[in-house]
Amino acid sequence: MSLLSTHGLTAHYGDFQALFGVDIRVEPGEAVAIIGANGAGKTTLMRSIAGVLRSAPGEVVFRGREIGALDAAAVMGAGLAMVPEGRRLFPSLSVEENLQIGCYGRKAPGPWSLDAIYDLFPILGERRHAPGTALSGGQQQMVAIGRALISNPDLLLCDEISLGLAPVVIRDIYAAVPRIREAGASLVVVEQDIGQALKVADRVYCMMEGRVTLEGTPDTLSREAIHDAYFGVSA
Repeated sequence: MSLLSTHGLTAHYGDFQALFGVDIRVEPGEAVAIIGANGAGKTTLMRSIAGVLRSAPGEVVFRGREIGALDAAAVMGAGLAMVPEGRRLFPSLSVEENLQIGCYGRKAPGPWSLDAIYDLFPILGERRHAPGTALSGGQQQMVAIGRALISNPDLLLCDEISLGLAPVVIRDIYAAVPRIREAGASLVVVEQDIGQALKVADRVYCMMEGRVTLEGTPDTLSREAIHDAYFGVSA
């Protein structure tokens, strides 16, 4: 049984349809990357899985349970957590207080605690009492990842975690991915950076205009196939 699967998933913003019958799956222990240009539907897919956007119950299945109609709090309680695009820290709270917000959705005891987060990202321990918004963009992203991890999810959804960050900061953040996986979490990573996505993922889905246009493993997908799926034109 797949850890997560979507079945003909659709999503709308009012009268505008953003997803058209999307089918993806994530196996236990797997890292899956979702790539595509701006407007491809990647963030909408993450929001639909996380319960921010509601769908029909059977369109999202997690551990064999239909969760498509659940709200975000119930989805988090089931064992999923999302690192949203733009980090979305609470400006009135310190780094440590922002991290502790994730504890309220904790599914069960697990490997991630405040001390474990500070071990993963030592700079956050050093700045635990600073306002969350006083940190650099990369450090704020670490807080957002830590806030999601501290709920001890079975599946971590990461939406554009490298967006707007310097290459050296992106390297440091992605260096944490192996430890996250070793602790038992599967991942779905949304990325515009194709090279970064191929480095971190066991499998890749490419999206364009709300549809999946390509699926495969990094070692079987050619540059030409990815180019065509990403842009919808021949190389």
